[in-house]
Parts: sequence; structure tokens; C-alpha cells
Amino acid sequence: MEPLNKTIQKMMQGRNIAADMDQVMKQVYQDPEVRDFLTRNRDHLTKENIRRGRSKLYEFFHEKQLIKAGKATVAPGYSPQLQLVAGQIDVTYVPTQQLLERRHQEHLRHLVNSINMPRFIRRATMDDYFLDDENATVGRVAAYDAANDFIDHYQAGHFQPGLYLTGSFGVGKTYLLAATANELAKKHNVATTMVHFPSFAVEMKNSIKNNQAGEKIAAVKKSPVLMLDDIGADAMSAWVRDDVLGVILEYRMQEELPTFFSSNFSMDELEKQHLAISNQGIVEPVKAARIMERIKFLSREIEMNGENLRKKG
Repeated sequence: MEPLNKTIQKMMQGRNIAADMDQVMKQVYQDPEVRDFLTRNRDHLTKENIRRGRSKLYEFFHEKQLIKAGKATVAPGYSPQLQLVAGQIDVTYVPTQQLLERRHQEHLRHLVNSINMPRFIRRATMDDYFLDDENATVGRVAAYDAANDFIDHYQAGHFQPGLYLTGSFGVGKTYLLAATANELAKKHNVATTMVHFPSFAVEMKNSIKNNQAGEKIAAVKKSPVLMLDDIGADAMSAWVRDDVLGVILEYRMQEELPTFFSSNFSMDELEKQHLAISNQGIVEPVKAARIMERIKFLSREIEMNGENLRKKG
């Protein structure tokens, strides 16, 4: 595709439109930004430089008019700026504020990596958390305050325990984790991985035959902030407990990386009713206690209460 300035130069050389272009150039020279540019650089521009740069001045003016009218431009999302290069007038294109904002929002979305999580996590915010008169329970308020405290005091490289949110179905545990992740991205530019653990466990089993289990565990365990959602929802095999969950938690404990959990079980129930009994019915309290030791090091338990918000739509 031929550059715009060459097209403009050809147009300006045509005999039939020369007069019209002279009229257009009068408008160009009257443009405040063009006038300001020529004034600022008058000591470096000769009349010949300005004559040769007419196509660039016109390009700058024309692109501004297209942007103002909401029409397609040569560089969508970018605005033209005049510059002086080796004594010659030129046009460069810089990102608009709208484009920069879109890029920023896209960057924030990429910071929150979700694995088998519901779509609503992308739009979860602390401002929209359920603290109205109808839904503000003691447990929800306590969890909200603790999450905000974590966000306010977060420092990369400084260990701060995450939260272990426990409570019945639909009290807002997952939503609060998602809102916390989004707020951490916005305020601290930190990456968070959110994992629906029962689905991840199934995925890990399926990845064994492809020799991808180790790679997936490594990606999760090294996340700057990790959130394991719905832990304890399904029966867990000894392999998932020891070689998946155990490996992830051991790494994060040693590296002191913030980790969050949500569960329908309290910590005590998770240890005795879930982790101690494998899906084959084998009872292993010592191994369960070892896992719980890591969970308790990495997080602080908060019980959430309230009506099932899912029933309210």
C-alpha cells in the first residue's frame, strides 16, 4: 500500500486540483497546532523546508479531521504529531489515551490467569461485593475487611498469609477471591492464578499420559499469588493430595508465596473428613496433617455466613 504522504504529493502536483489544494493549505496553516509547530521551529525551518513539508502538514491536519469526525484513519488508535527530523517536517503517530487505556485493561485481564473458573471472575470488584443492608453478615464483612487489608499491605517479596474462606454454598467465597485478584492486578500489577481445584485435579490425572503433569504443577506453584477455589469439593486421590496439592503447597511455603483457599469445609473438617480419607477409603491422618500444616502456614481461616446468593440470581 502506497504511503499516505506520497499519495498526497501526487494529488498536490495535479494541475486540476492545485488551486483547491492551495485553499486547503490555507486551512492547514491556520490550524492552531500547525501554527504552534511552525512558530516553535521557525529558527530551524526555511521557506523551502516548509514548502517541501506541505504534504506532511496536510497529512497531520487531515488525520486530525478524520479522528474528530470519527472516521477511519491511516493508523486507528493513534493520533498524529508533527516533528522535525534533520531539518525536515515529519509526522509520527502516538497511541491515543483510549488505546492506552484498552491496553492497560487487557494487561490487567492477563494478570489474572484462571483455570476452570466461572466467567464472572473477570468482572468481580470489591466495590460490588455483597455488603448492602440485606446481605452484610458478620462473616462477609470480616472476610471483606481481611481481603482489603491484604490488598493494602501487599508487597512483592514480602510474605503475607492469604485467606482460607470457609462457608456454605453461595455465600460469596469465590466472588471475593476474584475481586481480590482483580484489585491486586489494578493496584499492584501483580499476577494471580485462580484454580478451581476439583477440575484441576481431573485435568492433572488426564495430563499424566501426555507427560504434562510436572509442567502444569510448576506453572501453578510459582504464581506470585495463588487462589485454590473449592478445595475439598470432591474426593481426592492420594496422588492428587500428595503429589499435586502437597507439592504445590510445599513449594509455596518454602518460597513464602501468598496463597488463598475457599472451601465448604472448615480447616478442621478438611483435614479430618477429606484429606485424611482418600477416594479409595484409605485413612492416612499423618499425611493429612502434613498438608494442613502447610495450609495453616499459608493462610488464615475466616468463616463466612449468609444466605445463598446464587438463589437470588
